[in-house]
Amino acid sequence: MFRRRLLDTAKGLSLSLSLGLGLGLATLPLAAAHAWEAPMEGIKNHWERLITEQEEGQRSSGLRSLAGQAERLVAEHPGEAMPLVWQGIIEASYARERSGLGALSSARSARDALERAIELDSEGANGSAYVTLGALYDRAPGRPVGFGNSDTAERMFQRALEIRPEGIDVNFYYATFLKDEGRTDEAREHARRAVEGEARPDRESSDEALREEARELF
Repeated sequence: MFRRRLLDTAKGLSLSLSLGLGLGLATLPLAAAHAWEAPMEGIKNHWERLITEQEEGQRSSGLRSLAGQAERLVAEHPGEAMPLVWQGIIEASYARERSGLGALSSARSARDALERAIELDSEGANGSAYVTLGALYDRAPGRPVGFGNSDTAERMFQRALEIRPEGIDVNFYYATFLKDEGRTDEAREHARRAVEGEARPDRESSDEALREEARELF
């Protein structure tokens, strides 16, 4: 993982995260209300395989393709939070594979999509949008180069914890933030919560990978 608030943008940015969300539009026909679900499921499953089965540094072309698919789905369903959340997650993952200004561009795209999603869904896809935003604000270079900000990062993590306090991803990424901040005891506590957390049925592979990484933070 890249170190927080990189001064050299050529080193890039890093993160990968997860989500789950249920939306209800009772005034619309069921097929229309959930027209994004099938393509979104395909995008999510492809992302999961890329993140858990391919080595870091070898995912770029796959993530670039997925980012394009997510962007098109958002354009087709501009009032839906879920496609925006996944666009943000994929762009954030793509930033990890890139370097320099390309990484920062992907990180900004991720931030913008996630903040738009939160405007539509205050829970941020069961907290996952807030986790991703926390990691982005944590690891991006600060101004004037980027948008990194520790205080904003912590607010995002805290909001995610309010929504899903036992989440593996929530506690893992907050633990890494706390470790970088030198708050060792707090970092260990959240790493412990990540290890003891329950993997989500639709995110089991990526959650289990984060659980193993959390063990190394003790």
